[in-house]
Amino acid sequence: MEKTVGYAVVGLGVGKAHVKGAIAAQGCKLVALCDIRPEQLDNARENIPGAEEAALYTDFAEMLKNPDIDVVSVATPSGLHADMAVQALRAGKHVLVEKPMDITVDKILMIEKARQETGLKVGGIFQNRRNAIMEPFKAAVEAGRLGEIYAAFFRVNWYRNDGYFLQNGGWRGTWAMDGGGSLMNQGVHTVDLMQWLLGDVESIKSNMRVVNHEIETEDFTQSTIKFKSGTVATFISTTCAYPGMGTELQVTGTEGSIHIDGDRVVAWRIKGDDMEAEEAEMKEKFGGKGSGNVADPTIVRGHPYQVQDMVDAVRFDRDPMVGPMEATKAVRIINAVYESARTGKEIIF
Repeated sequence: MEKTVGYAVVGLGVGKAHVKGAIAAQGCKLVALCDIRPEQLDNARENIPGAEEAALYTDFAEMLKNPDIDVVSVATPSGLHADMAVQALRAGKHVLVEKPMDITVDKILMIEKARQETGLKVGGIFQNRRNAIMEPFKAAVEAGRLGEIYAAFFRVNWYRNDGYFLQNGGWRGTWAMDGGGSLMNQGVHTVDLMQWLLGDVESIKSNMRVVNHEIETEDFTQSTIKFKSGTVATFISTTCAYPGMGTELQVTGTEGSIHIDGDRVVAWRIKGDDMEAEEAEMKEKFGGKGSGNVADPTIVRGHPYQVQDMVDAVRFDRDPMVGPMEATKAVRIINAVYESARTGKEIIF
């Protein structure tokens, strides 16, 4: 049944992107904002057009009592996601959860259990699947146009300064709340794209270290990932690549290869009589700036799409784009990387 969906956001760091998405979404009304820091609430109300009438809360449990709220976006520190999502579900609210849905598979399965028990909707943020270039990229892979995909390379070559890890109470770069560093926080999007494109993982062998930050977790990982299809991928994540060098995805097959930087086509070479014309067309359509400006952690793509998807899932009674079981896949891979790096062993799935 179509209705106007009352929307709330908890956590006003990256949650500001959810706020803007809710304000822009059709069939949606921003109802409430929650953050334990009153100054963040005031800042959102004063600086985000359309947020002026939202009710403000510093107590999450109190906000959940608001009967006008249908959906809650959970955008708090990663290690709190599952507990807060389950709390919202138990209060009768649908939830959209920031990436990662939580830092362990078991915690995400708690959300799935509550979803099944309540019958409510749960969505997860993996907005890079909706980057414009990803639709034709995914279609080319699924259609077998690249032939046998035998090799791939994924690199998250980002930069974060020390101040980034001190913000908002210093939860980033901790195992308890961030669940990792450059891979769990920044690289999770690209891990999701990798498994979305290439399928089920067979094994992982990894290294990690702290290169240039005073943090508990890593700021560099390198992994060799074997897929059940036979593809072997190299995956690198770092937040030390001054001043921020972008996100690269390269997939190589016997009939063609695709190389993108963020959302920009670098190479699109697929065997056929019109190979050069097709590449020229793809570069014309998707030849923008790419992802060079990744030193700015406030830059996020695609949140409005996923907020609208969540609103529509509630309005039209369908599943959101990414559910809890899909969200476990990237987190399972990431935790296997960490286990391999700690133990020195190849992790078999």
